Amino acid sequence: MKKDAYNVAIAGATGAVGEMMIKILIERKFPVAEIRYLASERSVGKTLKWNGKDVKVELLSKKSFKGIDVALFSAGADRSKEFAPSAADAGAVVVDNSSAFRMDEDVPLVVPEVNPEDVAMYKNRGIVANPNCTTIVTIVPLKPLYDISRITRMIVSSYQSASGAGAQAIAELEDQVAAHVHGRPMVVKKFAHQIAFNVIPHIDSFLDNGYTKEEMKMVYETRKMFHNQNIMVSATTVRVPVLTAHSVAVWLEFEKPMSVARVRKALKDAPGVKLVDDPKKNQYPMPKDAAGQDLCFVGRIREDLTAPGGIVMWISGDQLRKGAATNAVQIAEILIDKYL
Repeated sequence: MKKDAYNVAIAGATGAVGEMMIKILIERKFPVAEIRYLASERSVGKTLKWNGKDVKVELLSKKSFKGIDVALFSAGADRSKEFAPSAADAGAVVVDNSSAFRMDEDVPLVVPEVNPEDVAMYKNRGIVANPNCTTIVTIVPLKPLYDISRITRMIVSSYQSASGAGAQAIAELEDQVAAHVHGRPMVVKKFAHQIAFNVIPHIDSFLDNGYTKEEMKMVYETRKMFHNQNIMVSATTVRVPVLTAHSVAVWLEFEKPMSVARVRKALKDAPGVKLVDDPKKNQYPMPKDAAGQDLCFVGRIREDLTAPGGIVMWISGDQLRKGAATNAVQIAEILIDKYL
């Protein structure tokens, strides 16, 4: 029998994504009977709000999930590997925002606008994985096009905001800007290099093939969600001095030639997409407009001059919201609507 409300736990509740999950649950009026905030020892006893009420943060442990229906994890891959199986064993369905289970064959990797039917696979292990934030922002506008003609090749160049690296990264960007204004030396701690007034073509660790883990996530996650291991994907991920919202430039090739007019028509009313594409009026997606939104903004749509029938586009999206917390809550909504 379908419940009227559900017991929800947030693992990693005091982090940036965890706090955003709380905000999104309230905004979308998710039917919560009990909310349980979980975190590491250093956060135990802190209070966070839930609809105006104070809720104390409890210790994240393997015994934290008794009576929980949905557990939203934003505590990092190591913590997810340690505690998510215990949550599933206790009867909760885990929606995990980390990289811990994304490539496991028996764990679904889901963006609701792309492959909502895959949520049903949660029954394998009681876990649904959230993709990487940049993959989410990129793939939402690609799905309507993929449904018209399969994508055969894509090249992606990302422009990822400082907040994608956490609160310390935001503080470092702000501190470096302030230091520049006041003539003080810039201090570099979080990033490998100065981020203010600079771009860093390096996100996550480098692999033997010369790509970073962040870049290979785009490859593997795109293939998994489209159920197509033959898509050729190449990515370059870059950190830029923007506070919030990632942007990506995407070059696409299709099985059948795609026109700009057809792309615009497909994206005009596509779920999760906002078309902002009027260059004559200087209207195109920008991170400052996408920040705080759940839609992926798409524009600068044009023909690829190097590949007849190919398309080039520019996308911006809030990586904390749609790229993380909102996508996780949308998965939870599918779970309670169809499966729990």
